[in-house]
Amino acid sequence: MKHITETRRLILREFILDDAQDFFDLNSDPEVLKFTGDQAFANVEDTITFLKNYQKQQYRSVGYGRWAVLLKPTNQFIGWCGLKKNEEDLIDLGFRFYKDQWNKGYATEAAKATLTYGFHELQLHEIIGRAADENSASIRVLEKIGMKFWKKGSCEGIVNSSYYKITKSEFNP
Repeated sequence: MKHITETRRLILREFILDDAQDFFDLNSDPEVLKFTGDQAFANVEDTITFLKNYQKQQYRSVGYGRWAVLLKPTNQFIGWCGLKKNEEDLIDLGFRFYKDQWNKGYATEAAKATLTYGFHELQLHEIIGRAADENSASIRVLEKIGMKFWKKGSCEGIVNSSYYKITKSEFNP
């Protein structure tokens, strides 16, 4: 398990197989998946297989990916946030949290820490974020962390999506 970064309230680290039940539970909530284009896993075993493949395809091959987000005092898994190279070969910031953790500022805090890591540790020059037009909460997070609207497009099967982006020189942690 690789520790990535932390904030005042959160720890971001690579996924481990012990996250399978939490990851399964997170992706089983239809409200959490509403604007993602993703399907729920059939069972925890499928989630374990996904995590094993993810570790190989992202962490080992690319060097980064989405990361588990834990509450600092308890190490409780509350969601994920991180980077991935998307189908357009752009570096994409994404996040997903349990519904009972919404509206607590965790997505904004984790996303800002992810940008800091991406720009300073990984030496990336530009990071994008995408959200379904109807997902006003995620769009607010992208705007709060300094991303600017870039274009409309399709995002993983969601036709009406907004793309945001920020460069290293524009980022103000």
